[in-house]
Amino acid sequence: MKRADHRKFYARTVQKYGKTARGVAWIDENRQKRRFGAILKQLPAIGESVVADAGCGFGDLWLFMQERGVLPGSYIGIDMLDVMVEEARNRTGQRVLKRDLLKDPLPEADWYLVSGTFNLMSRFETILAIRRCIDASAKGVVFNLLKGRGRSGAYSYWLPREIRRACRHFGRVTIYEGYLEGDFTVRIEC
Repeated sequence: MKRADHRKFYARTVQKYGKTARGVAWIDENRQKRRFGAILKQLPAIGESVVADAGCGFGDLWLFMQERGVLPGSYIGIDMLDVMVEEARNRTGQRVLKRDLLKDPLPEADWYLVSGTFNLMSRFETILAIRRCIDASAKGVVFNLLKGRGRSGAYSYWLPREIRRACRHFGRVTIYEGYLEGDFTVRIEC
């Protein structure tokens, strides 16, 4: 599968739905928050940790953590789109960097969190991005993927056993399922 043009894809969704969960391609805010909750369940106490939110969009994961009282010691948002970076900075008041996960240098962090970002990447790009996040993290990476065998349009799907096999050499892989149909979360501890 060829990499989707993220800039064009998100420019269309933001234009159509605004700076909302739908604007960053989630079906709705409830499903977005269920994914965020699944990611947080896979993390140990993060109060002293530096957390990088790769593909942070409008900063909604930070706001979710703030709402739940589960804030990291330090937060770094990362996105490749100007509109996302600007809005995330405004909403969160946190450090937000403009970076392409596949090309640009990534900041060091204890944990890399990635929600939805891999859904538009090819399998090769997804593994490359995971590797780059692992290399920049001290403790690990937690991310979600769409579950399934086929591909539909711009989206990429994985089966849990496929991602476990592809990532087993990065560290200890844990799969979390059952929180949302068609979705699963992966934790890789370095």
